[in-house]
Amino acid sequence: MAEKVEHIGKREIAWSYAGTAFMIGAGVILLPFILHKMPQETVGIWNIFQTITFLVLLLDFGFRPSFARNISYIFSGVKSLQKEGVAHTTSDADVDYGLLKGTLTAMRRFYRWIALGVFALLATAGTAYFYYILQKYSGDRQDALIAWLLLIVINCYNLYTFYYDALLTGKGYVKRIQQINMLGQMIYIGLAIGLIYAGLGLTAIVASQLTATIIRRVLTYYVFFTPELKAHLREAEEREPKEILSAITPNAIKIGLTQLGGFLVNKSAVLIGSAFLTLEEVACYGITMQVMDVLARCAMVFYQSYMPKLAQCRAENNLAQLRRYYFLCTGSLLAVYLVGGIAWIFFGDWALNLIGSQTPFVPISMLIVMLIISTLEHNHAQSAGFIMADNKIPFFIPSLVSGAATVLLLWIFLGPLHWGIWGLILAPGIAQLAYQNWKWPSVVIKELWNV
Repeated sequence: MAEKVEHIGKREIAWSYAGTAFMIGAGVILLPFILHKMPQETVGIWNIFQTITFLVLLLDFGFRPSFARNISYIFSGVKSLQKEGVAHTTSDADVDYGLLKGTLTAMRRFYRWIALGVFALLATAGTAYFYYILQKYSGDRQDALIAWLLLIVINCYNLYTFYYDALLTGKGYVKRIQQINMLGQMIYIGLAIGLIYAGLGLTAIVASQLTATIIRRVLTYYVFFTPELKAHLREAEEREPKEILSAITPNAIKIGLTQLGGFLVNKSAVLIGSAFLTLEEVACYGITMQVMDVLARCAMVFYQSYMPKLAQCRAENNLAQLRRYYFLCTGSLLAVYLVGGIAWIFFGDWALNLIGSQTPFVPISMLIVMLIISTLEHNHAQSAGFIMADNKIPFFIPSLVSGAATVLLLWIFLGPLHWGIWGLILAPGIAQLAYQNWKWPSVVIKELWNV
């Protein structure tokens, strides 16, 4: 019996929520230790580390989601991968293991070279940037430098094995992904707390992340490469990896450009802001954005869980099921933002006071605007995902334009106008509201309902 995309039902969705809740809960456990034990300057450096990590992952340039989507197509029974659109199949089609084998080889080769490139980039330009930031850091510079070296290691290893995530996502292993992530987070939190109290500072956090990442990758390998799958792959005649990569590359590059635009919109504020604002202000904005990212992850649980099924529905041309998924994903997103946002507004400052945080959230007026901007951002990103499931990427140029507009507005708001944190908040919001916030939801609604 051929292996297919795994069934995703109520149990898998429940695991997604449980996994997300656990990841958030674990983060809530660690965050008070960081905010309580580390001065505001150190929290600012930590936020810069996280932004750099996010930027490094962009250097895979859209191949991970493209690989994941094509893995879903393969396990749905397609016999060829196309540069645009999907080769339609039927629900009882067998898996082409030769196509899968060639895709795996292409993935390994691609990420090997990407990891080497990232090492060269971080060891040179990255180190120069970090040295510049350290000139206004009054904390333990030796600890910060050791943490930076470990950050280089973890980012290179993470990219070298980045395709493992695409394999589980493409196969639809929703429950297994959550279980592995939960175990990895437990290890990360336990080690980090112990090392923080041992006096290692930033090094404690990065070393714990490296250990947890290695363990997650090992477990992911054994979950995907079952004895049955290995037997099929050994017997299969490998399809040419270069041809497979050439089919995936055009849309992968478009996704990469889209992600670059998304980075400029959502993450560049911390890097650009660090040149105009104090580390204390960067920490205040950064810690608010971290909690906002947690809320966004909760809001996107339905969409993230059903991504393999969206690709399968596109391959089978099942528009009725896509409409059902769109209702579920959009309703879930709006409900989480509404409930979570209200709770944050009323209880956020109280929670920080309770743990004795040295770093506050932004004022309530700023927080409300940030919640609205984030809701619109993730609603249009989710709609773009429904379009992308059909192996079409029409949004890469608008994303780049929005990113460039964000950078320009950041410079104007932070430089000549001196708007401070308000500048960090409003620049991406204005850039996205001009086009993307309304464009992609309208495109999906018109397609699915023929309006």
